[in-house]
Amino acid sequence: MSAVSPLLPLNQHLAAAQPSATYRMIDRVAERKAAGARIISLSAGEPDFDTPVHVQEAAIAAIRAGHTRYTQVAGMRPLREAVARKFQEENGMPTRWQATIVCSGGKQVIYNALAATLNAGDEVIIPAPYWVSYPEMVQLCGARAVTVPCPEATGFKLTPEALSAAITPRTRWLILNSPSNPTGAVYSAAELLALAEVLLAHPEVLVLSDDIYEHLVFTGATFATMAQVEPRLAGRTLTMNGVSKAYAMTGWRIGFATGPQWLLEAMEKLQGQQTSGACSISQHAALAALAGPQDFVRNTREVFERRRDAVVQGLNRAFGLRCARAAGAFYAFASCEGLIGRTSAGGRLLATDEDVALALLDEAQVAVMQGSAFGLGPYLRIAYALDDASLAQACNAIRHFCESTTT
Repeated sequence: MSAVSPLLPLNQHLAAAQPSATYRMIDRVAERKAAGARIISLSAGEPDFDTPVHVQEAAIAAIRAGHTRYTQVAGMRPLREAVARKFQEENGMPTRWQATIVCSGGKQVIYNALAATLNAGDEVIIPAPYWVSYPEMVQLCGARAVTVPCPEATGFKLTPEALSAAITPRTRWLILNSPSNPTGAVYSAAELLALAEVLLAHPEVLVLSDDIYEHLVFTGATFATMAQVEPRLAGRTLTMNGVSKAYAMTGWRIGFATGPQWLLEAMEKLQGQQTSGACSISQHAALAALAGPQDFVRNTREVFERRRDAVVQGLNRAFGLRCARAAGAFYAFASCEGLIGRTSAGGRLLATDEDVALALLDEAQVAVMQGSAFGLGPYLRIAYALDDASLAQACNAIRHFCESTTT
């Protein structure tokens, strides 16, 4: 069906925003599967495990108990108390339940914070590579995303020098994501402290710490978050987390945060006119996840670490690819520079990393994401949130594809 022009112009900020590159790839995969193709999808950023049984049962019990009505806009108190305990016990942050908010997914936490604080002309510093939604959220709020290249030479991490150079009188936020989507990079406490030294000299800059992959940190690395390592920044840091990655609850749509009271109140005011709060049943499920046994988190982290090692090894065997072992999350970020300028067996010129990703989909039946969609090419983001057999099959298909390219 062809697109139909709107009767009236769209909101100018929405019109200038781009659709999610990740969801565009997911749509391509769905179309090919509907046509009968057998695609191995390594493009979606969600665990392949089922939500823990005790969490499922808590949701069922909540339905049967009649907990199907509105909750408080900022979330029901028992869940907010559990969120506060999580920040206190796991992150060493003296958080009260009143200084928390629950939203419909971590994405809404971030958007609410930006929408509540940004005005025309404001700037948000975003280290690149970045999660695809950060710049578009800033755009939707009428502000400007200032992307700062963070090359492989720096471990795909922001340096104090690069941060200092990016700050202007219009800078309103710095967004940090550790472990990172798409690279899996993890900031150490020392690296965060070095960034904090720069930020302490700029009291007008807020910090948004996206910690959604907190529990997916592998052997040899330790998780740290900004407000934990530098309490002097706690009064202007929003620390966001959620249950989607750690507890395989992406579809339940529960994110949460802690931060300064003035910001949380503004976010609650916005949410009250927007969604009225998160789903009541999902909140009861999230409470069970946070308050219940944590063996699921430990076990799945071990599985992801094993998968990381296997996938990285498989990718490094492929002609034209190079991939370092990430310290966290469930993504491999592989350079495909060695394929650029070559031609696939199907006749496609591989001029960009997007060409490589599309050729892999069409010719190898493997879906990956081009790194340029995350602000840095030529790379491929490969999500290893899939069973071992499928990952092995995908790596073999990628290797065969690479070896069949020609000059």
